[in-house]
Amino acid sequence: MTRTSEALVVGVDFGTLSGRAVVVRVRDGAELGTGVHPYRHGVLDEALPSAAGGERLPPDWALQVPDDYREVLRHAVPAALADAGADPADVVGLGTAFTACTMVPTTASGTPLCELPGLAERPHAYAKLWKHHAAQGQADRINALARERAEPWLARYGGLISSEWEFAKALQILEEDPEVYAATECWVEAADWIVWELTGTHVRNACSAGYKGILQDGAYPDPAFLGALHPGFASFVPDKLEQPTGRLGDRAGGLDARAAGWTGLPEGIAVCVGNVDAHVTAPAAGAVEPGQMVAIMGTSTCHVMSAEHLAEVPGMCGVVDGGIVPGLWGYEAGQSGVGDIFAWYVENQVPPVYHDRARDAGLTVHELLSELAAQQGVGEHGLLALDWHNGNRSVLVDHELSGLVLGQTLATRAEDVYRALLEATAFGTRVIVETFAAAGVPVTELVVAGGLVRNPLLMRIYADVLGMPLSVIRSAQGPALGAALHAAVAAGAHADIRTAAEAMGAVDRAVHRPDPAATAVYDQLFAEYRALHDTFGRGANDVMHTLRALRRSAVEARETS
Repeated sequence: MTRTSEALVVGVDFGTLSGRAVVVRVRDGAELGTGVHPYRHGVLDEALPSAAGGERLPPDWALQVPDDYREVLRHAVPAALADAGADPADVVGLGTAFTACTMVPTTASGTPLCELPGLAERPHAYAKLWKHHAAQGQADRINALARERAEPWLARYGGLISSEWEFAKALQILEEDPEVYAATECWVEAADWIVWELTGTHVRNACSAGYKGILQDGAYPDPAFLGALHPGFASFVPDKLEQPTGRLGDRAGGLDARAAGWTGLPEGIAVCVGNVDAHVTAPAAGAVEPGQMVAIMGTSTCHVMSAEHLAEVPGMCGVVDGGIVPGLWGYEAGQSGVGDIFAWYVENQVPPVYHDRARDAGLTVHELLSELAAQQGVGEHGLLALDWHNGNRSVLVDHELSGLVLGQTLATRAEDVYRALLEATAFGTRVIVETFAAAGVPVTELVVAGGLVRNPLLMRIYADVLGMPLSVIRSAQGPALGAALHAAVAAGAHADIRTAAEAMGAVDRAVHRPDPAATAVYDQLFAEYRALHDTFGRGANDVMHTLRALRRSAVEARETS
């Protein structure tokens, strides 16, 4: 039999806990095979690896080992090719998507500092994961100084720079470990570092640079501003950050021989400029027109959408010209904890009897709690929660905030709290949607993606809380598919990302529709949520900040005693 080959592309999504690769047919976006590889070291939020001395980490730290990302290329990509039964010779391009803002301190040649002799025991030498929130103090000073100096770029980020982003994390290194800062020759977004590893070319991607690196209208914050934060920070941009910036969908370079050996892909195929997992998902979900917001729901949720005009949206994570789709302004917002909150609750708060019941029924604890919670009417549990267990990204941009559950009694059951937490995250998304609308950027469609779309109760709650239908991406690997779409553009297989989205994207429209009666009750609960939101999040009651400060002091006292 004569074999007819078709052009293929590979997309690789580097998430919080694992990397996943997908083999995609260029002609129609068919996903032919997948491969997943968990990070061997996971998230370092308590201690460094034992091989590096196992030093304990302070609160709010979240690090990773960059070689875990290389391992994804060595394992997940070959596994996806094997799963697809694909001939590697048919692959014409490779694209990547990454969590952001995840930063890697490296030498001038791209070697992560934690791989250098004598630096493996230094926490600041490791990759700082997106949810590393220990730079909040530096972020606060950046924001205060920017307001004092009326820096024009601050409004492009909703008036607040996050502790998760490039400048705050770099300033933390300078102030806490000047030797590691001095050794850092390149401060690299992981999205760009992995492309550097694949091609030997260090190029900044326009998405990360704009949203996480304060690159607006072709310029970064000036040396006078940075020097006012710390004299040693004045030359940070030219010394450690600045590189040529590539547009999304551009070819960053060809796959080099070393990376070809890792992946089993042909040397020289197109590797596209890096991208952020949330933003790259929008074209995969067919959301390339103004007003179409995509919510990528996993451990956290990132909300991205495009509009024809520039607006100042309070608490947005950024707005970038062409940040998602060329020719449109791309907006970002997000919630720092969603799936992480549900997982924390199940792992730490749910009584053992529920774990036993779930095991006996052949269910996960999440499935059991969802089934029980789905039997309730709206408001039946009598609870209201704030979804700030990992801080608040939008619209308050304050990672010192914390979770709250109000209304518990001796009759409160595990499924009650679980449902209240699901609802709290939906209320958080509604705050974001309403804030965008009030700023003149209305959301006309909400498309959901990510692993949490598989929970029907959660989807029903979101539709009812928002009072609008939810569309659902058809792919279970949205960021990887989006990376593959951009790879097809970089390889010249599609003319641009809109063309690629039309041919390769996959979305089912208005899958989950709101129940008007449920929405009416949720409107009442949301009014109370907003009252709690503003009381604890806008300074009327500063108890959450006080508790965080006391916790840090107690931990430091114990560790130094």
